[in-house]
Amino acid sequence: MARERSSITHGDTTIEFEVRRSDRRTRTIDLAVTPTGVRVYAPRAAPAAELERLVRAKAPWILGHLADLQGANRPGLREGQIMPYLGRAVTLSYETGELPGPVVDFEGNRFTVTVPPDQDDDSRLLSVGHAFVAWYNARAWERIPATVDAWWPLLGHGPKSRVLIRDQKSRWASCARDGTLRFNWRVIMLEPRLIDYVVVHELAHLEVKGHPPEFWNRVAGALPDVDERRRDLKEAVSNLPLWDL
Repeated sequence: MARERSSITHGDTTIEFEVRRSDRRTRTIDLAVTPTGVRVYAPRAAPAAELERLVRAKAPWILGHLADLQGANRPGLREGQIMPYLGRAVTLSYETGELPGPVVDFEGNRFTVTVPPDQDDDSRLLSVGHAFVAWYNARAWERIPATVDAWWPLLGHGPKSRVLIRDQKSRWASCARDGTLRFNWRVIMLEPRLIDYVVVHELAHLEVKGHPPEFWNRVAGALPDVDERRRDLKEAVSNLPLWDL
């Protein structure tokens, strides 16, 4: 995937953005605001002027998200905290309700957490942290086994693997000798293309242990842009909050 840098001016502000072009895209142009900057995903032949018009038209939205992201990695599940989900930066808000404990609700572009009215700050932060871990775990159980199923016809080897979601502090996933695939629940924070990379990586280990050239050839056979996805995954790690929850 080819990369280039560009910028537009909105009022007194310059918005710099990275363009990532791909032959696999034929029509759609997508825009993303991430902790590391603004990205535009475009077909190889998309005119630069068209991409600049898109960024200029979305400038207020972009600047709003960039402002939110300035505090994304500060500790604490406070009002306005940015929470990652499927590669998106989602704002956290609170409301109170007569409930025994916090309830996390995702509404497309916002997390709303309903908390009991009588909780002190320390106990609220702790219980909300646990509620988010449970919510992310549930979403991981929904998506990751389905992603394994989607890639299995291409990369599956031997009996169908058992898939588990775990709290792995130092790795995204692992492949056991018996073929069991264990995934860190935090994988669900990543954008879908990186979730695919993590899944493909582990499925490739079913046939090839370690990381010899044969292994990377197998991964590249499924994901030709594997090098870019590896770089993006490393980049994502440093920007994920809640890693120690």
